[in-house]
Amino acid sequence: MTSLRTLYPPIDPYDSGMLDVGDGHHICWERAGTRGGKPAIFLHGGPGGGIFSSHRQLFHPDHYDVLLFDQRGCGRSTPHADLKANTTWHLVEDMERLRKLMGVETWMVYGGSWGSTLALAYAQTYPEYVSELVLRGVYMLSKAELNWYYQFGVNQMYPEKWERFEAQIPPEERGDMMAAYYRRLTSDDRAVQIEAAKAWSLWEGETITLLPDEVNSDMFGEDHFAIAFARIETHFFMHGGWLEEGQLLRDAQKLSGIPGAIVHGRYDMPCPMKYAYALHKAWPDADFYPIEGAGHAYNEPGILDRLIRVTDQFAGIEPS
Repeated sequence: MTSLRTLYPPIDPYDSGMLDVGDGHHICWERAGTRGGKPAIFLHGGPGGGIFSSHRQLFHPDHYDVLLFDQRGCGRSTPHADLKANTTWHLVEDMERLRKLMGVETWMVYGGSWGSTLALAYAQTYPEYVSELVLRGVYMLSKAELNWYYQFGVNQMYPEKWERFEAQIPPEERGDMMAAYYRRLTSDDRAVQIEAAKAWSLWEGETITLLPDEVNSDMFGEDHFAIAFARIETHFFMHGGWLEEGQLLRDAQKLSGIPGAIVHGRYDMPCPMKYAYALHKAWPDADFYPIEGAGHAYNEPGILDRLIRVTDQFAGIEPS
């Protein structure tokens, strides 16, 4: 029986810096692996999640040259949790600045969850610069997906967790939970912001894995992480990601000729599989990998196994 693949050993970045992208924002970037290896960019989730050292371990260090960055307002980028000039299209152009900084003509674009949304937006804008596209936990940022996770759908699966999420909002405002949270997260009262941010962030942290993961939940409940995560996420979601409804699926034909992989957990709560499957049908160049017995998180065993195999395959590494 073939054993499940896991992360490559921990590595440090071989280069890093802060890039001034204008509008008062400076984004923190790093490169890991081998200089001159297969170029790739890693896009974290959220929006507002930030990168972690384990993300470097998704790529064979001898074969890849990976650029990772904290998107505007989160992680080590500054100013922290800032919403000004922070949209999908600002981030797409930030990626272009980073590609030029890296000095490569094309690169593999790898994104999970919100990172898949951003990856699709970038690839549909600059398809000529994308050598491959790897997507995990596909998210189209449609009204139906937002409603499913923040209004009615996932609350039926996690009633006790939803009760805690809902308790932050008075009954008269619960008809639009996302708007109610956004009002609190953009309040002038820092204490109000933090209380709302932790509740918003924990709802996600405790519902993205098939089985409970206390370490994951604890990270989502930490003040510094939660405030950027919740403020930036609600900011993007309230504006529909500055995308037309259905845009990313409608424009899937722009991905024609780009080889790709779609990796999606069968029981992904934030991102129902129907959207990943619809993308697969509209973009036949991508292999579709439904992962049984898995939720949303990249480090769930079946999802991680397939992601490692995909990055190895695109680097020409023989399967073990």
